Amino acid sequence: MQTFMKSFLLKLSCLAFIFLMSFTSNAPEFQGQAIYFSKSTLELGRWGARMSEAQKKQVKERLKNRLEKTYILNFNKEASVFNEEEKLDAMSGATDSWGKNFARGEQYKNVKEDALVQTQEFYGKRFLVKDRLQTFNWNMGSETKQIGTYTCFKASALVPTDELSWFDFSWGKLRRQQAQQTDTTTTGEPQFDMTQVVAWYTPQIPVAHGPAEFWGLPGLILEVNTETTTILCSKIIMNPDKVLKIEAPDKGKIVSKAEYQTTVMGKMKEMLENRGRRRSR
Repeated sequence: MQTFMKSFLLKLSCLAFIFLMSFTSNAPEFQGQAIYFSKSTLELGRWGARMSEAQKKQVKERLKNRLEKTYILNFNKEASVFNEEEKLDAMSGATDSWGKNFARGEQYKNVKEDALVQTQEFYGKRFLVKDRLQTFNWNMGSETKQIGTYTCFKASALVPTDELSWFDFSWGKLRRQQAQQTDTTTTGEPQFDMTQVVAWYTPQIPVAHGPAEFWGLPGLILEVNTETTTILCSKIIMNPDKVLKIEAPDKGKIVSKAEYQTTVMGKMKEMLENRGRRRSR
């Protein structure tokens, strides 16, 4: 009888293990969705110095759709997709076609594979940027604060400014590039503008994801602050009823971040030279 009971319990344990494994394999994948609001300040530089306060206000209102954006981050344990909600132009009611050339496209990050895949459209041509994830040497702090129902910890890092906006363009960046090419007196390593990044992450959601380029902390990043931009999470949905699509985009000419930047800078330099030739006629 004792032998029979041991055999029975062994078989029951095996069946329970098989059932548990079957249940686990068929269980829905861990997923989450975070909604972020981004707000940036407008640096008018030398151009703004020649403008009245009324003109500055008008420009800022005209560009409000570039300065205030809403993003959605869908994520699982290993990967995430970050994308902007489409927004109409604040003044004309039309889409901002010029700004779209330099806006962030759909961004896929895989923290396990150290992989970035991002779509970019530039003057009607689609690119598929494939590269490694941006490196952050995070300085972990002990300071905490509450964001919604989540306890968040502070972390900071110093990052090359251009690396955070590699998809964007500025005339100042073009001028710096041209100066480096023509200045034969410069010696040593090139100098880079650096940006101080402060992030707040929550270990209550133990994934290494975050908005935009940011990632690599032991918890979901809910807030990011730089000198000109704040990105703040306003809503989180864990394991939503509808299965989220978290896949890398696959359409467009494949390039690296450096190759994409070279293409954009080359096109803008060409436009600048053509404008100069028309003025000299």
